[in-house]
Amino acid sequence: MQARLNALGTRIAPKIVKHLVSTDKVLTDSTLPKATQELVKIRASQINGCAGCLDMHTKDAALAGETPVRLHLVAAWREATVFTDEERAALELAEQGTRLADGSGVTDEAWANAAKYYDEEQLTALVSLIALINAFNRLNVILRQPGGDYQPGQFG
Repeated sequence: MQARLNALGTRIAPKIVKHLVSTDKVLTDSTLPKATQELVKIRASQINGCAGCLDMHTKDAALAGETPVRLHLVAAWREATVFTDEERAALELAEQGTRLADGSGVTDEAWANAAKYYDEEQLTALVSLIALINAFNRLNVILRQPGGDYQPGQFG
């Protein structure tokens, strides 16, 4: 598969990506656990079918010490025993926040469950992370950005 266009070769895309990456840096520096951040990015990217983001975030998570078992089981997190209750709450919120078009939005139960484990700063980071990875997913999916060639850490 080839990308529909080289967006980074345009004048506007690097400016947009710069701001998205700046937002990601704020979230990376937040108190939301790094493992949770990567799991959420991976799950949203799975739902959205974003090969480029899956390539990046699975490789970066592995480099940061995430286990292959957990990476392989993200798509089936409900049935897997390798995730904490906190991570499960974040993954549920990520799924519901990614599937807004399915009509049910984010349930009060999912929100209350996440609020049991994360403080307001972390919840703000989590919600922002879900929105940000969905923005990246949509850019990449619309442009048909392929996955497979990402080198861990290549974007800093």
